[in-house]
Amino acid sequence: MTTAHPTTPNEAWAELSRGNARFAADAAERPHADAEQRRLVSTGQRPFAVVLGCSDSRVAAELVFDRGLGDLFVVRTAGHALDTAVLGSVEFAVEVLEVPLLVVLGHDSCGAVSAALRARHEGQVPGGFVRDIVERVTTSVLAAEHRGATTVDDIVREHVGSTARQLLERSEAVRTAVDAGRLGVIGTYYTLADGVVEPLWWQGPGDLVDAGQD
Repeated sequence: MTTAHPTTPNEAWAELSRGNARFAADAAERPHADAEQRRLVSTGQRPFAVVLGCSDSRVAAELVFDRGLGDLFVVRTAGHALDTAVLGSVEFAVEVLEVPLLVVLGHDSCGAVSAALRARHEGQVPGGFVRDIVERVTTSVLAAEHRGATTVDDIVREHVGSTARQLLERSEAVRTAVDAGRLGVIGTYYTLADGVVEPLWWQGPGDLVDAGQD
């Protein structure tokens, strides 16, 4: 059974964790996807989490966490790269919608990280605005390599933590909500083949509770 509306960071993560466990086990309930839910959310929204994820077509947050209409406020860019529009969208969810949880959702075999590695080591710098994405991800590549990471997936994990830290450093709204105990920020890593979301990084009130196995 799903929780009606989580109101704390840990309640929100526990609900997402349970949903991901269902999804990974091929037992998705697909809640809040019927005509009644459409009617209920037609006059307003009250999501319980904002998810900053990669635009990759294989990583749709509502499916991965087995959620429905009105549950998640989703922001997606290639490589979950941050810019002012992304920060503004996240702050809208935190300040106006008062979500209790901010999730950074990275995944294995990330094309943006792979492109950043090719640019760094092979000089294959893409043109157009794709170059901007690569430049934003390269900071994480450099930091991960400094720590000894060599594979794309190890660097993705570093990039997830880097993105979470940047959200706190660059957004006063996010930082204030976390300091007040109203918001938790979690960095996560999704494995494409098995569908499992793994928590990597946490900043919020208390210890992180993972209810995926409940």
